[in-house]
Amino acid sequence: MRLSTRVALVVGTLVPVLVLAGGAVLLRMVANDLHKQQDALLRERASAVIPEARALLRAAAKHRPQATELARQRQLFDSALDVGIRLTGPGGTVSGGPQPDASVPLPAGTRVPVTVRADGARWRVLSVPVTGAGPGGRGTLWLFSPDSAARTQLGFVRRRVAAIALLTALVSGLLAWAATTRAARPLRQLQQRASGLDPRTSVARLEHVPTRVTEVDDLAHTLRTVLTRYDEQAARTAEALATARSFAASASHELRNPLMSMGTNLDILIGHPRLPEAERTEVVEDLRQEHGRVLGLLVMLRALAEGDLVEVDAFGSVDLAEVVDAAAADVRRLYPGAAVVVRADGSLRVQGWEPGLRSAVDNLLVNALVHGRTGGRTAEVEVSLSRVHDEDGPTAVLTVDDRGPGIPAAARSAVFERFHRRPDSPGSGLGLTLVAQQTALHGGRITVQDRHDGPGTRFEVRLPLTGTEDTATMVLPRMRRNWLSADTAEPQSSHKGGS
Repeated sequence: MRLSTRVALVVGTLVPVLVLAGGAVLLRMVANDLHKQQDALLRERASAVIPEARALLRAAAKHRPQATELARQRQLFDSALDVGIRLTGPGGTVSGGPQPDASVPLPAGTRVPVTVRADGARWRVLSVPVTGAGPGGRGTLWLFSPDSAARTQLGFVRRRVAAIALLTALVSGLLAWAATTRAARPLRQLQQRASGLDPRTSVARLEHVPTRVTEVDDLAHTLRTVLTRYDEQAARTAEALATARSFAASASHELRNPLMSMGTNLDILIGHPRLPEAERTEVVEDLRQEHGRVLGLLVMLRALAEGDLVEVDAFGSVDLAEVVDAAAADVRRLYPGAAVVVRADGSLRVQGWEPGLRSAVDNLLVNALVHGRTGGRTAEVEVSLSRVHDEDGPTAVLTVDDRGPGIPAAARSAVFERFHRRPDSPGSGLGLTLVAQQTALHGGRITVQDRHDGPGTRFEVRLPLTGTEDTATMVLPRMRRNWLSADTAEPQSSHKGGS
């Protein structure tokens, strides 16, 4: 059922009910006014009749001649005019005019008019005690006024109220239907525009011109918000599918050679049980290295996939100094002979995803320890964390310096590409890609520089500071979210912001 029809039925029902309720109140007021008029008439007639009633009671008490009593009765009835009268005294009852049957019980001594019902008729009755007629001359005077006129007028008003209620039901229903139909026109237009949208087949979205109808404009805004969220969710779903496909493709491609090598080594161990100990040790070492490479590759692929799919609700206020200290402590346990020095300016909070930041710092430190030494020297890594104010506002600057051979300027952009590694590198070629991904995800920049005080490489990461420990509302940067699914040949330098 259409909204206009529903409103018309509700209004067409409610308005007559209100009219009938108002009519009931009106009938009650009219009835009270009519009764007041009758009561005033009865009191007026009572004032005129009481002297004649006293005279009649005195005549009856003194046993006056019958002719005298009849004359008094006529005077009594004449003074009553258009109301019925009944006088009861020691000598009997005298009555005249319209009144109920003598068998109908009447109220005595009320002094206020009341309604009496008798044989389907209604009467207004006033009871007045008559005194001052001498010894033995006390009596009661009743005056009667038929209620038929009042009933007739009330019936007339009742019929008019019923007629008005029926008329208002029809008129109010039609007016409500017309008004609602007109008011709902912007809503129908919005429905027609929205019904033609199909996010699965078309990129067209809801176009809405404000109608100055608050409910319609709010509904249009809600629909546009829902469609926007649908687009975002569809895009995230597509990204998730692309990431899953890329994960499977990358894993199968990169794991094929190490797994084949591991299979060959296993065949050697199984097929040659008498293999010399030196050769067996070499094969086992190869197996261990290939196993480590496979495990590291899977860990890095999973980390890249998580970075591509992380949602904004995973972000919060993170103390970057604590992340760096924890990462340095773990690296020292992993490489007990290495020297890792950390200098920090105190607590520096960023709005970030803590697992992603920790993964980025871990990979920077491991990269510096693995590639940051020459000859047989012990690896030395210096980590610095400071606060600066640049064109982007308060910024945390993380630098990781090593004492390795350095990276030529022409090769620096390539180090962030997936699976790019030196021929002698034991890594997966994804560590620095993961660092670049997390830097971009947190709205930062990463650059590769020469060490300032001698040979070596410096990685510098700049991240915006929050300036507060409270979690703030955040929107993920509109940057690359396809670090795992992008073509491996694609230059991955967008994270550097032109550096």
